[in-house]
Amino acid sequence: MPVTVVRFNLVEPGATPASLRARYKAALEMAAYADEHGITTVQTEEHHGVANNWLPSPFAFAGAVFGATRRIAVTVSAVIGPLHDPLRLAEDIAVLDLLSGGRLVTVAGIGYRPEEYAQFDVDWKRRGKLQDELLETVLKAWTGEEFDYRGRTVRVTPRPFTDPHPLLLVGGSSKAAARRAARLGLPFFPSAHLPELEAYYKERLVEYGTEGWTMMPAAETPLLHIAENPDEAWASYGSCFLHEARTYASWQSGDIHSAVRSAATSVDELRAEGVYRILTPDACVAQGLDNLVLHPLAGGMPVEEGWRSLRLFAEEVLPALEN
Repeated sequence: MPVTVVRFNLVEPGATPASLRARYKAALEMAAYADEHGITTVQTEEHHGVANNWLPSPFAFAGAVFGATRRIAVTVSAVIGPLHDPLRLAEDIAVLDLLSGGRLVTVAGIGYRPEEYAQFDVDWKRRGKLQDELLETVLKAWTGEEFDYRGRTVRVTPRPFTDPHPLLLVGGSSKAAARRAARLGLPFFPSAHLPELEAYYKERLVEYGTEGWTMMPAAETPLLHIAENPDEAWASYGSCFLHEARTYASWQSGDIHSAVRSAATSVDELRAEGVYRILTPDACVAQGLDNLVLHPLAGGMPVEEGWRSLRLFAEEVLPALEN
């Protein structure tokens, strides 16, 4: 069976508090439904100060998902490490790990939007050093033992449920990120299909004498929406996908790699490009993908349409994949 993922970033342009409340409620109900139907993972992420209401608090959302589910994992991909206090982040992840019984997966990146650093008064130029400190600190914190931190002795409790610590991957598309992961003996999560960077990471593991592994996106990792009539769905909802694609593309500089990066400027271009795909259940099965990432509420998608997509996926795609 492929890995099956339901992605939520809760984007809704022009939202009101009431409409966002309905969207958040729907996302939790969708997560519970996904859990009941054997979907593997809920994926969420972190961005700040975005006009379209992109989710800024992935761990708060993860906690709500864990409260509504029993089996499904939640992957935070990614937390922007340098924007977080290391001790508080260690505590928050430990508590979520205990609550969920080890179902939290955290990918730690450094982000690519200087304006997010400015919002939190964090020095953009120091992001690499801050990320090093954060990762080193949480690993020490999760031992439950005392350690030196910024010139004082501290201890973080409670210890997490997962031994030796909650699953933590280093994300990124740079050699610096690969070196950081290898030095600390942490798994590496390239942000796109980058075999050369994976090879570099493995070389650094040998150099540092550490052990690790790579969780790398496939060469094709499209964001999926399931519909009985894709032509009608593109006509009605293509603007939602385009909004998200254009927002995300506006943040990407030339040296940033992403598995879902789009260059499209129109719905027709987006459809032809294939980063976002609206498929019938049969066509989805025929894709033969190792990772199926459903994005039911993409770009302000109406909640009722998101439910139609999720139900078609769970009730028609998943049984066909099992057979």
